[in-house]
Amino acid sequence: MARTGAPATRHVAAVTKAISLLEALAEAGDELGTNELARRTGVNPSSVSRLLATLADSGLVQRVEPTGRYALGARLLHLASATLAQFDLRDVAHPHLRTLAELSGETATLSVPGVEEAVTVDFVQGQSSVQSVARVGRPSVAHATAVGKVFLAWGGRLPDGPLPQFTPRTITHRSKLAAEIASAQRRGFAAAFGEREADLNGIAVPVLGHRGDLAAILGVHGPSPRLTRTAMRATLDPLREHAASIAMLS
Repeated sequence: MARTGAPATRHVAAVTKAISLLEALAEAGDELGTNELARRTGVNPSSVSRLLATLADSGLVQRVEPTGRYALGARLLHLASATLAQFDLRDVAHPHLRTLAELSGETATLSVPGVEEAVTVDFVQGQSSVQSVARVGRPSVAHATAVGKVFLAWGGRLPDGPLPQFTPRTITHRSKLAAEIASAQRRGFAAAFGEREADLNGIAVPVLGHRGDLAAILGVHGPSPRLTRTAMRATLDPLREHAASIAMLS
């Protein structure tokens, strides 16, 4: 299977400095002023002041009056809660991924919805010698994968602009994609046939939360000669059953 490029190794200096400010506040366990943060992080005070203003606008830090010092912001609680929820979900789902991989012989994946794509958070590969490539942290392509189509069918949105074509089978017309998404909503699952990678097929179902919102996406992916339409039909009921079990336990 085709692989995506390696992650970038060059870092953005401003982001690295902002992270060091958050870490300094966390280690201190108390409010800190601009000069103290500059001393602890080695970042010059004027840069510290600008970075703190940006972090405060995002709710990641808060300015404490009347001292003018800074503390960690409430938004970090939201991010921490979301992160913990994903890890809890992985613990619940992993045995189901193992079972699906054993039943299908293919790679079973668990993804969670992001802003414009779903992202893989766990996977289990089957026992066949040739397998589809999965990687934790790898984003789906919303218009060209089964997982991505489930993401769109249950509330996700595409970015503006043209839809990239990866293979001759990639859906690049928004009207055709809209019809595909509507079909996924009716059927309760989505499929992709060589749309992101020419020799890779996939099928996916939603894992719905208590309020009917999309909590996660369960998928099975494999080489097109093996994961045929017939094989997908055989996989669909187990996918649905395991998605329902994960939803009940998470």
